[in-house]
Amino acid sequence: MSTSHPSTTNATTATAAAPETQQTQQTQGDPEAQQAPPISVSVLGLGLMGQALAAALVGAGHATTVWNRSPDKAADLVTQGATLAATARDAAVASDVVIVCVTEYDAVRALVEPLADALRGRLLVNLTSGSSAQAREFAAWAAEHGVDYLDGAIMAIPPVVGTPHAFILYAGERSAYEAAEPALRALAPAGTTHLGADHGLSSLYDVALLGLMWGALNSFLHGAALLGTAGVPATEFAPFANQWLGSVTGFVSAYAAQIDAGAYPAEDAKIETHLATMHHLLHESEAGGVDTALPRFVKALTDQAIAQGHGESSYAAMIEQFRKPTATPEPGA
Repeated sequence: MSTSHPSTTNATTATAAAPETQQTQQTQGDPEAQQAPPISVSVLGLGLMGQALAAALVGAGHATTVWNRSPDKAADLVTQGATLAATARDAAVASDVVIVCVTEYDAVRALVEPLADALRGRLLVNLTSGSSAQAREFAAWAAEHGVDYLDGAIMAIPPVVGTPHAFILYAGERSAYEAAEPALRALAPAGTTHLGADHGLSSLYDVALLGLMWGALNSFLHGAALLGTAGVPATEFAPFANQWLGSVTGFVSAYAAQIDAGAYPAEDAKIETHLATMHHLLHESEAGGVDTALPRFVKALTDQAIAQGHGESSYAAMIEQFRKPTATPEPGA
């Protein structure tokens, strides 16, 4: 679940769409999907992301009702064709699909739970950041009150919503997803994905993908700091970093297959080989006066993997360290 993740997707340079899975519904180019009748949708919460969601729905021709505690935030949307509801309850009863996008889960519950009777028989789509446990608990509340429920994660910044660069992940009953899909696709035309019936999946994917982003960015920043000691500008390093990150995607695919198989043949390099190079990274960081916490953390995990008999395995075997919460060393240990 996500309201807005800065740097998750760039409005002008991002090219990645949602990966195809067995659950992904590919309807672009499908005349039947493109001719689906408009759906009435209400959007509760008009922060930057909520405004972007509502604008995309209006632009796609869906009857869109909006509500916000500060109604002035709806002015531009009303000009575009949205209807401003006087109360959240009025917004809830105005549409078949109700999207809520606010700051946090406590705000969602405070806003939505008093509307249980108004939402009965409708579809509630929550696009607010939270945990998988919160998503599952809220799904149980929705079921108890006769409300269809989807939990979602927006992997985009507001300017990207409604463009081919956005992708949004949904979890919940497929029948609910399919009923609202024409409207949901207005928000991410090329990247609308249903993950499965477990309402916690969207949140888990959200944090897993953000962890991937932070890991890559932190490594880039450390590398830029290291090269900066030799007078290399970050802008000169960036093209090489991007090219190498593209190569790393090949490792991701290969290692994913090994992880699922539970076997880690060293088809590219052994963990012991990686460790030897990690010593160089740590040495250069120390010599350049650059923070060593990140390379020390990675090296400590690698030392642990080797101690547990994975020295001859591929780097994919490092997952065994992440699967054991007590095995993770503190940075700098």
